[in-house]
This record gives sequence, structure tokens and C-alpha cells, in this order.
Amino acid sequence: MAVAAHKQEPAPSLKTFHATVLVTRTEEWCVEAETAEEARQLLTLGVGHRCHLGDSLHAEVQQLDE
Repeated sequence: MAVAAHKQEPAPSLKTFHATVLVTRTEEWCVEAETAEEARQLLTLGVGHRCHLGDSLHAEVQQLDE
């Protein structure tokens, strides 16, 4: 069985682009406290640690450079 020769088209010339992207996601944070109000205040102050990395909710390209 003969195989037909296919003319190969040249590959497109690709460029690398760099982007600044704003990503919003939900994260689960944990903090030890005596009350929910105290925990809320501590988390607002940046006390605590991330328990689980959340899913990306929104991504928006801010800047694109060649």
C-alpha cells in the first residue's frame, strides 16, 4: 500500500508574551481563639494560617507585554 506524501505546512511563528494577572480566590484560614469575634479580629489583623488553598474565582489580565 502506497502512502501519499503530504506537504507539511510551516509551523506558525510563536512569540512569548508576559502578563500581569489579577487573581481572586477563596482561601480557608484557621486561627485559635476563645470566641468567634476574637477569631474575626485576629484574622483581620493577619494572625492565623492558611488551612487550604481555594479555587480561583476570577482572573483578569492587567497588562500584556511582548
